[in-house]
Amino acid sequence: MTANDYLEKAERALTSARLLLDSGDVEGACNRAYYAMFDAAHAALLASGAIAGGTPPKKHSSVIAAFGLQLVKTGQMAAELGSALNQVERLRRLADYTGEPITPEQAQWAVEQAGVFVAKVRQGPLCSTHHPPSEEP
Repeated sequence: MTANDYLEKAERALTSARLLLDSGDVEGACNRAYYAMFDAAHAALLASGAIAGGTPPKKHSSVIAAFGLQLVKTGQMAAELGSALNQVERLRRLADYTGEPITPEQAQWAVEQAGVFVAKVRQGPLCSTHHPPSEEP
């Protein structure tokens, strides 16, 4: 997959996150918000050339670590984006695996962070193709 393929996938996940949040499915919204960020992180890593051979890591922890080391630490992406990726990933794990309740406010925050993350990757210097902004709810 190319960086643009990952960005398109991220946009679809973000749209799903917003729809799930609007319908009251906070766990689903957190899941899709995280995957929007995860796919956008893949896109950024590929577009930056940080991935040797063009194959991004498959494990979640590897993608998050590579994003932090290759893009945040080098100043190509803002530290706040790396932090948000980690925090939304934590919410996704809670939603998917623990049964611990997720509040609507936490889900709203996760979806907002995903929107910012995807937009920054899309509009940033790493991706050459600029896609139109996602529709807001």
